[in-house]
Amino acid sequence: MTNLTRYDPFSGLDDLFRGFMLRPVRLQGEGEAAPQMKIEIKEDDKAYCVHAEIPGAKKEEIKVTVDGNEVAITAEVRRESERKNGERVVHSERYYGKVYRAFTLDSAIDDRAAQAQYRDGVLELTLPKKAGGGPAKLTVS
Repeated sequence: MTNLTRYDPFSGLDDLFRGFMLRPVRLQGEGEAAPQMKIEIKEDDKAYCVHAEIPGAKKEEIKVTVDGNEVAITAEVRRESERKNGERVVHSERYYGKVYRAFTLDSAIDDRAAQAQYRDGVLELTLPKKAGGGPAKLTVS
């Protein structure tokens, strides 16, 4: 099996510019991937408890859909960072995008008793189990 490595076309430039006392500018966070939603699912006899990390989202922009035993979470994420030197902006990075995660649980969900709360960048879903059910949308509080 072949090992894959990431090629960096600028890796040799440090040696090239060493004699000129210059270095290529590499910004912190450069090459970062788009944000991903990380989830944790716990189960007991009565319900599922889902924690989804969605930093940078507003609760109004989070949508949770439950259809039987299928759960889908969609959110609009905004990340901004700035570096200032006095009043002058030296560096600015922004990311706007959507994150989406869907998964299937072993049991159908009682959508009438399901709850969703968003605090400190973490969405917490409490999904009680039941037999059967139709599609439902939860209001995030």
